[in-house]
Amino acid sequence: MSKLEIVHENSDYIVVNKMAGLISEKSLYENLTIENQVINHICKKKKKPYVGVIHRLDRVTSGVLVFAKKKSVLVQFNTLFSSRKVQKTYLAIVKNKPENNHRRLVNFLVKNNLEKRADILQSKTKDTLDCILSYKVLGKNDIGYLLEVKPKTGRFHQIRAQLAHIGLPIIGDEKYGSDQDYFPLSICLHAWKLSYQVPNSKELNTFEAAMPKNKFWTFKSI
Repeated sequence: MSKLEIVHENSDYIVVNKMAGLISEKSLYENLTIENQVINHICKKKKKPYVGVIHRLDRVTSGVLVFAKKKSVLVQFNTLFSSRKVQKTYLAIVKNKPENNHRRLVNFLVKNNLEKRADILQSKTKDTLDCILSYKVLGKNDIGYLLEVKPKTGRFHQIRAQLAHIGLPIIGDEKYGSDQDYFPLSICLHAWKLSYQVPNSKELNTFEAAMPKNKFWTFKSI
């Protein structure tokens, strides 16, 4: 069994560094999930813990994931997320060199339920959702280019779809056109940081998940 990597823990919530390949929440069809790992960890100190799923990451994505230990804390975080007061920062590795070192992408996205993917359309329709992100190039190696990505909206597969749309599919992401192998059930997309402003305060909390430890993630700054 993979070991749970804890980034931060207090009486209200626990922040973990999710490994790619596992789903975020409990499932009838899988015994090993991140939520199960969190429950097992908390059960060492509390027999019947409350664990609330605040947000999720795709199976293929690694990085920062937060679980509530109290119902009231879950409600607080849900409010922060719904009011877009949480900033997520991702790292992505792409094979192709971006035309611009930094860029803002604004697209129209529609969820393709049949193929379980997101499609980018050229114009707005009644079924599309606006999706916005910005990226900048942080580094390069013999494999590709490291991008810092900040989504402004939280759409299904939006980072994967928007980058692929401009010819920058994430390495390992065959669903969106990558022709380069990575590890099974994983792509080179990492939820690096999560920041939010503490309610009724000017204090900003930021949690950071260390990058995966493999050759793909060793870079020289540009």
